[in-house]
Amino acid sequence: MSDTAPASPVLGWIGFFAGAGALVLAIVTLAAGPFAPQQPAGVGLGELAADIAKSAARAVAGRPQPEPVAPVRDIDDWLRVAVGALSGLAVILGAAALLRGEAMRAAAPAIALGLLAAGFQLFTWTVMMVVGALVLMALIYALRDAFGDIFGGLFGG
Repeated sequence: MSDTAPASPVLGWIGFFAGAGALVLAIVTLAAGPFAPQQPAGVGLGELAADIAKSAARAVAGRPQPEPVAPVRDIDDWLRVAVGALSGLAVILGAAALLRGEAMRAAAPAIALGLLAAGFQLFTWTVMMVVGALVLMALIYALRDAFGDIFGGLFGG
């Protein structure tokens, strides 16, 4: 039997609260967000369709495409970064607590909550990307008459 007492679970509990905060923040940003002002969906889709048409016309004419523009960061971007940082911190602190020999009752939930928060955010954004891709495909298909000459027989026309 060892003469040393187990370490107090300081890192485990800090990791637990970081993981819990990350999970709560991920759920809040999904349920209550977006917090930054957003354009209506029709305006965004209309601008996307216009950009696609302009890009296709430039490609057909052999003109160069415009230089990429860096996106402006808003509060929603920073909240997503905060969820990732908190969940990573929870996993790291939970692993450090296990290595330190702290009690399992704080270290294991810290790791679990950190992984759950990261997985939840990844899952929700993956689902949103799939739905967004389906909307884009439907928009391009709806504009098949305008793009018929460019895409050839892609739409069966």
